Amino acid sequence: MQRPMPRLLISAAVIIALFAAACSPPPRQAALPLPTPTLPPSDYPLEDAERTARLYLEAWRRGDFAGMYNLLSFASQEANPFDDFRALYDDSYATMTFEALSFRPVTILRDESNRSLATFHYDVTFSTRMLGDFTDSGRSLWLVADARNAAWRVAWSARDIFAQMADGGRLRLDPTVPNRANIYDRDGSVLADQNGRVVTVNVTRAQIPEYTDCLNALSAALAEPVADIQARLEARPPDWLIELGIIEAQTYQATHTALETFCDAGFNNRPARRYATPHLAPHILGYVGYPSAAEIPALEAAGFAQDSIIGRSGLEASWDETLRGQPAARLLIVTPNGQVVRELARSSARPGESIWLTFDADFQAQAQQIIADAYTIAKDGWALESLGAAAVVMDVRTGAILAMVSYPTFDNNAYTPFPVMGREAADEIIRETQADPANPEVNRAVQGTYPLGSVMKTVSAAAAADSGVYALDERYTCTGIWDRDITRYDWLPQGHGTVDLAESLTTSCNPYYYEVGYHLSQTDPWLLPNYARQLGFGGPTGMTDLAEAQGLIGDPEWLRVNYGATWTFSEAVNMSIGQGYLDVTPLQVVRWFAAIANGGTLPHPHLVGQVGLIGETLRPAPVGAGTPTNLRPDVIATVRQGICAVTTSPVGTAVFVFDGSPLQTIGVCGKTGTAQNPQGTSHAWFAAYAPRDNPEIAVVAIIENSGEGSGVAAPIVRDLLEAYFGLD
Repeated sequence: MQRPMPRLLISAAVIIALFAAACSPPPRQAALPLPTPTLPPSDYPLEDAERTARLYLEAWRRGDFAGMYNLLSFASQEANPFDDFRALYDDSYATMTFEALSFRPVTILRDESNRSLATFHYDVTFSTRMLGDFTDSGRSLWLVADARNAAWRVAWSARDIFAQMADGGRLRLDPTVPNRANIYDRDGSVLADQNGRVVTVNVTRAQIPEYTDCLNALSAALAEPVADIQARLEARPPDWLIELGIIEAQTYQATHTALETFCDAGFNNRPARRYATPHLAPHILGYVGYPSAAEIPALEAAGFAQDSIIGRSGLEASWDETLRGQPAARLLIVTPNGQVVRELARSSARPGESIWLTFDADFQAQAQQIIADAYTIAKDGWALESLGAAAVVMDVRTGAILAMVSYPTFDNNAYTPFPVMGREAADEIIRETQADPANPEVNRAVQGTYPLGSVMKTVSAAAAADSGVYALDERYTCTGIWDRDITRYDWLPQGHGTVDLAESLTTSCNPYYYEVGYHLSQTDPWLLPNYARQLGFGGPTGMTDLAEAQGLIGDPEWLRVNYGATWTFSEAVNMSIGQGYLDVTPLQVVRWFAAIANGGTLPHPHLVGQVGLIGETLRPAPVGAGTPTNLRPDVIATVRQGICAVTTSPVGTAVFVFDGSPLQTIGVCGKTGTAQNPQGTSHAWFAAYAPRDNPEIAVVAIIENSGEGSGVAAPIVRDLLEAYFGLD
């Protein structure tokens, strides 16, 4: 048995060992084990090569470029820095509008003449936005037994994207953009087409006879700096035919001789947008133009160039994808000098589909003329102060817009990139339009917001009766004065005597509605604001064809947040007669009158009736369902009773306008409104529907800063109704 070492000796041994360790160099770190440490590269197992190939392709499928790059051979990485490697894939993906890929292994073979090489055969299916799915079959991935990594690695080159890219070939996507489709009225009359004409300028740099003179001629024709044109020319091989720009027909006439002489330029005709009838419904149709910077990525992803013409406003914008269609495309591999070496895939175009609107162009033109004539007749009267007007005619059953007028109008032909009247004339038209204080570009029918005046009494009456605050036969003696808060007056100094709910609408008795507002607010301050919203005010109507304003319905919370004030019954009193914290659009008003006419459903307003291709069966445009007002039928009947007497009763506020009109044979139900305006003369309103017994259409007109609804707006609505029913 060995004797134990004394404790002192052990301690000394430990100290000596530590000292020696401190004075000695650190031991070398052991090398990591290699996959095949005992085999030469030529004997690396083939199954390891297959594993590397599969890992590489799986990383590609996931979009893991770093993982792919880590599986490249040392020599491949030396020749292709990661940033260049990644950029080539990014550029290729962008060109092909790449979305995803999948692969299918086929086989792997070893080169028996050089066992350090192997080839993995596989197929790849690419999914793209523009071209759909296409498969590249019979692909080969080369692998090398890389001694530096002691493993199989991918011997990568650009051929591993596509084989023909090995010698500098590159991808090119050639889209063919379909013509923009037409816009028709409901009877097939053309409102917008591609019958305008522009000219493309094409030049081959190698064939330019006088380079400097050519650059100057191109600069003058295209209205671009010489440096920009030169840069575009010299960015492509000299034997490429380059489309340098588009010029109008007038510019072509003035410049083509110089371009042919100095540049040997060629020209091609190209269609351009044209609006067949200048000034007809430009607020509805809108116009086309170039995309904004923010829109370009999505546009390019859909296969359109960044200088494509797209919808900028109106139906041209809201129906842009339908009208423009989807380009056809060919995905090509081309040599550096532009020669096509392979077509990888192609897709067919989806032609743009035309749209048929809900209105008749002749009636739309009549409606516009009726309002324009009213301004001409009143040129020395109310028209001196009035800057604009709006009118809307709606089918009460479907919500289809039968006419929509915003006055003054403008010529949307001037706003297109290639105007039919020429750029210089168009620019002058745009300058004059935008300098006009009447703001002709604004669509007052859907974007103008105004106090509603006495037309609001139809809402207040419905709220009072439907809520139970008032009985349907509630009577009130209108003396002409009301003074629960301040002294307020009726529009008729002596008042209207004792009237019930229906009669209060017929006579438009203000004190009756001061009292309505008071009792509604005393019962619940939210009653009147909530009913106004329930009947379609203070929010969007659901129209998707045009951008619309929401308007405003004030309430106790809105007043607290915006003004730090407490709601009192005075706010409801003001609102009950269409004043105070209340702004509405003409579209909201005509929709409410359509609901009164049809029994209580707010229709979904729309301007497009059908969609499709010429010569094929058209399909109905999607239309949202109407919104029930949930008013009791007897409430709607009482409101109808009151407003139908407006045009027939001796005490009706518009009887003098319709007396003697052929419309009396079918009956018109309406309500006048005179909305006070702090900025000047009152706004004139009239809203109506007809016929009385089987209503077809609702109509509203507002004439800004013009006076009384009965004297200004009601005659315009009368004329619109007579024109629609052919009763001129």
